[in-house]
Amino acid sequence: MVITVEIRGTAGTVKPENNICFGSPSREIIILFILLGREGFFMAIYTRTGDKGETSLFNKKRVSKADIRVEAYGTIDELNSIIGVVIAEVQSQKLKIKSYSLKLKVELTRIQNDLLSIGSALANPQGVALRSLGERVREFEDFIDEMTEKMPFLKNFILPSGGKAGAMLHLARAISRRAERRVIELNNKKKTLRRRSGQVDSNIIVYLNRLSDLLFTMSRFTNFKEKKKEIIWLAGGKRKNG
Repeated sequence: MVITVEIRGTAGTVKPENNICFGSPSREIIILFILLGREGFFMAIYTRTGDKGETSLFNKKRVSKADIRVEAYGTIDELNSIIGVVIAEVQSQKLKIKSYSLKLKVELTRIQNDLLSIGSALANPQGVALRSLGERVREFEDFIDEMTEKMPFLKNFILPSGGKAGAMLHLARAISRRAERRVIELNNKKKTLRRRSGQVDSNIIVYLNRLSDLLFTMSRFTNFKEKKKEIIWLAGGKRKNG
């Protein structure tokens, strides 16, 4: 991927070759990239331009940091961050099934890359199509089926628990659901305003929906491999291990 840098004052906006800009929920629409082979290149971490509670979208329009679009791609960033925490835990020696932990790490890293692309697309008010996500959804479904076949059949609701990695994956699943709700809220707002331009690519919504299913299954499978018992939810009664 060819990367160019547009300098704005003391900070730069990094753009890939398809002219999509990557955004951050807490600063201007800037992400710090380390450019290999560019010794001496410097990009400021802080710009002070967001100190009054506003940020810039890809088209340079200034909006409140509480704007639903900023909230949407900000939640995607939060999801990406918790997945990074999961990867750090999966890489630890506590996971006893090394072959599975490696496969999990590879897939989660790919998901992190997907989420950066999704975040950058959401930061563009004109809307950006991410057609490659359709294939990723099919890959998710194949991985879900593969893991499900190796586990006991799920007959009850379970509590989000288990080992550390499994519990973290449950948390990632919950954040994924929230990200999905924020993206749908943004899309519904555009529909209400009857603006076809700027509506969210439907591939993003499908991707987030299936991602939460994948993270749930990953959590169950991780707990299964670590021999952590699932705790069944019993409404109004005693809880017991599955």
